[in-house]
Amino acid sequence: MPEPLDITGAVCPVPLPHNERIVLGHGSGGKMAADLIAKTFLPAFDNPALRAGDDGAVVEFPVGKLVVSTDSHVVAPLFFPGGDIGHLAVCGTVNDVAVMGATPLYLTVGFILEEGLPLDTLHRIVDSMRQAAREAGVQIVSGDTKVVQRGKADGVYISTTGVGVLPPGRMLGGAQARPGDVVLLSGPMGDHGIAVLAARGELGFETDIQSDCAPLNGLIADLLTACPAVHVLRDPTRGGVATTLNEIARQSGVGITLFEKSLPVRPAVAAVCEMLGFDPLYVANEGKILVILPREHAEQALAAMHNSRYGKEAVLIGEVTEAPAGRVLMKTALGSTRVVDMLAGEMLPRIC
Repeated sequence: MPEPLDITGAVCPVPLPHNERIVLGHGSGGKMAADLIAKTFLPAFDNPALRAGDDGAVVEFPVGKLVVSTDSHVVAPLFFPGGDIGHLAVCGTVNDVAVMGATPLYLTVGFILEEGLPLDTLHRIVDSMRQAAREAGVQIVSGDTKVVQRGKADGVYISTTGVGVLPPGRMLGGAQARPGDVVLLSGPMGDHGIAVLAARGELGFETDIQSDCAPLNGLIADLLTACPAVHVLRDPTRGGVATTLNEIARQSGVGITLFEKSLPVRPAVAAVCEMLGFDPLYVANEGKILVILPREHAEQALAAMHNSRYGKEAVLIGEVTEAPAGRVLMKTALGSTRVVDMLAGEMLPRIC
């Protein structure tokens, strides 16, 4: 009979540290996952609801209706002039809640991390999210992390859900546009889409175009305080201004006419679009809002926007008409009229 194995003094080996890159163990739900949360996410997003460590966040909520919005972010590259996937994730969701007329309060976030992702890259993204959340005045109160095999996620995918409170009596939406309204735009079109394209090195030349990615809830709050008569707010992201206005025209059953001479486009963006055959009307924005409101309130609204950091270049770009219902038209610089349809396909993939 063999001698019994003497395990006196034996200890389990210390697991190898993984301090430089994401490995599959970071998504295990075990100690490595807990360490990632404790060392990366909690310090950046720290607040009582998150610190409790439960499966859901318990938060305070003012009186009013609940506004909830969910978005997913798969931008490539992860970092681009004027922003990154983390900044984009926070700002995009904050803006989606804010354009409903609500005050954004809380975010939840889900990370899909690719095995091999440098932890320094994740720390940069998380810190960018922290800064964006601080500027927007929201808390990230809950989240989740999963890890997939190398080559399955392009580094990082981020999914966010935003929650806000809608004051009693406020009703904004794409179905609220009325004939006689005018259309305002908070600044030049196409900055974000062209900045991301340039970051991919696909232009063949260098440019200083920066993404307009920004949290717009402060601008929107100032606008609604100064001008409660607003009917529609919308952020023209994928599909650009043209697609967003087509959606509104169909929701409201109205026509919308744009004035080509009034459409704001930075010269550098216009040059890139002309070279590549793009129309800036269809290029994505991540820091602009469309505002539709009665004509008599237009100057008041523009004044409020001009006083805000992200609305200094706001202009009137069009008007709402009875017909043709559900269509967007353009009065061109030559005096003719043409149809501005929805984007038919994906002009610039992986931009948000």
